[in-house]
Amino acid sequence: MRSNSLARSVAGVALVIGITAGGLAGAGAGFAAPQPTAGAGAAEAGDVGVRAVNNLGLSTQQAKYVQCFLRVESTYTGAIDGALGKGSWAAMQRHLAAYWGYPANQIDGAVGPNTLKALQRMLAYGYGYSGSIDGLDGPKTRAAFARFANDQRGYC
Repeated sequence: MRSNSLARSVAGVALVIGITAGGLAGAGAGFAAPQPTAGAGAAEAGDVGVRAVNNLGLSTQQAKYVQCFLRVESTYTGAIDGALGKGSWAAMQRHLAAYWGYPANQIDGAVGPNTLKALQRMLAYGYGYSGSIDGLDGPKTRAAFARFANDQRGYC
């Protein structure tokens, strides 16, 4: 009696394992964990890849302050939504081109090394940026950008 019950248990476990393995084998790539999308999560220092939204570590409210500044001081006409997208960055690039050495012929709304270098020059002037003008969005750049953003709350 005991060996019969043990045999059924082993057979049941083997059946469950077989069904599970067969089901997973046929699942394909669609069953795998999703890969992060561009712009998902916090960026690593120096990660300046093109993304739909790049707040450089700012909160939504801080990004709104920047957009309000851009609406008054540049040519930003987009929504004040706290998402620094291509339109926000193109307006920032126009501001940086007018005052901080950004190449006017490269206004494209993408946050690349030239945008970050001009931003760093601006942040070094009045927002406590003390790092190199290196075009990387490291912690010093992000902290100074946050100080800049907080200082723009009066524009909203």
